[in-house]
Amino acid sequence: MKKNKSDERAYKKIVDVLKSQRQGITIADITAKTALPLETVKELVVIASDEFSGRLQVTESGEILYSFPRGFQSKYRGPMVAFKKLVKALKKGAKTVGTWLFKTWIMLMLVGYFILFMAIALVALLASTVISVSGSSDNRSNSRRNDGIGSFYAVSYILDLIIRIWFYSEVSKSIDRSVYGYNYRAAKPKGRPLHHAVFSFVFGDGDPNADWEERERKAVISYIQANKGIISLPEFMILTGAAPQDAEQKISRYCVEFGGMPEASEDGTVLYRFEALLLRSDTQDRSFAGLSAPIKRLQVFSKNSKKMNSWFAIINGVNLVFGSYFLYFASTLGPIVSNTQVRGSSYLYAIAFILFSGFFNNPLGAITIILGFVPVSFAVLFYLIPAVRYYNLRKTNEQIKLENLRKTLYQQVWEHPQLVHLEDVHPAAEEYRPKDFKTKTELLIKELGTYSIPEVKLADDGSTIYSFPELEREKLVIYKIRSSVDASQFKLGNTIFDSHSTT
Repeated sequence: MKKNKSDERAYKKIVDVLKSQRQGITIADITAKTALPLETVKELVVIASDEFSGRLQVTESGEILYSFPRGFQSKYRGPMVAFKKLVKALKKGAKTVGTWLFKTWIMLMLVGYFILFMAIALVALLASTVISVSGSSDNRSNSRRNDGIGSFYAVSYILDLIIRIWFYSEVSKSIDRSVYGYNYRAAKPKGRPLHHAVFSFVFGDGDPNADWEERERKAVISYIQANKGIISLPEFMILTGAAPQDAEQKISRYCVEFGGMPEASEDGTVLYRFEALLLRSDTQDRSFAGLSAPIKRLQVFSKNSKKMNSWFAIINGVNLVFGSYFLYFASTLGPIVSNTQVRGSSYLYAIAFILFSGFFNNPLGAITIILGFVPVSFAVLFYLIPAVRYYNLRKTNEQIKLENLRKTLYQQVWEHPQLVHLEDVHPAAEEYRPKDFKTKTELLIKELGTYSIPEVKLADDGSTIYSFPELEREKLVIYKIRSSVDASQFKLGNTIFDSHSTT
């Protein structure tokens, strides 16, 4: 069967789960461990059983136990299979190499241009000094000398600062070695590679919640299996952090993907049954976590230290200044073809033009592109991308905090629906505290009121007390229905057929 990329990822997940199991495993077990839809698991586990000659054991309940006592040697062999594996490995390797090259290119653009500009500035500074010292004593020469020295005061200051920083760094290392010995230096934590650090400043270190959908699904499935296949909408909202209206749509998708069915009790309480998830060979109790919702992690701008990011910003700023300088003078002064133009222009631009004349037939075009347009464009993007990312990151983190707060607030209401004090909701962790915390908390209570209308009264101290009697009634009904479920009806029973049996 031809599989697309999503099918390939799902198939790999299933095979990895099967490899980790020594005993037979059911569709429900695989679904719980992979968070894949039931129908997807049913389809792909059959393919895996065929490819790896799996053992099928049919139980009295009709469920099939899948195991692989003969290992995972694929039956698909030959040149074409080997070729496909080679192509896949080459693609993976090319992606890894491409990522490394891109990160290295960013680092070289930042550091390389900084070194290039400093080298040109140093040559220009030396030339300015030599000309100033050897110049004539007439007024024009004196004026030219003063101009040269004044023009490069800033450059000399930058170079002096770099030398001082380097000198201080080397002295500090010497002191560390002399005072603490060689082992102290060796014990210092190894820093990040420079190309990773530069890439982190520009593009960050990835989304810590990239696997969020899978984590959330596993948490919901685990709770359903721990509670006899029954879940209510308020419990689902606590686990997912979804608002009431969104939660109704979301749990409907869960019903489609995991064999659920909405059901109304005699008094009209709606609950959701997922009996297909209870047909498990893994009899381990999954209720250890109770109603514990997974929490989204906040995104960070970069794992670099603030000091390191500051240095990257400073170096890029230097590149932007020099690049803008060369772009400006290339467009205003143009080519230098006479000594008069050399004396009438900036030393830095003149020296760069003379140097580039030895390598390029068109030094003006080379300076415009190599020393002007390219570094300026790179420097602007080097600032712009992190700035946009920082703005979006702040909005994303506020949304994460609101979802996390919704989970903890809804859980507190579910546990004590008759007595809800908003003043008692004060999570210490930053992940739960959006801006305007009090306002957001009140907003979430009103949001919950669209599902279950609260009763509101004032306490003696003037604070507001909320009560959710309908939620209390729903909670008692759900618990009563759960207690009436006989878990033994979901036992698999004995094996009545074994594909590897010799009889």
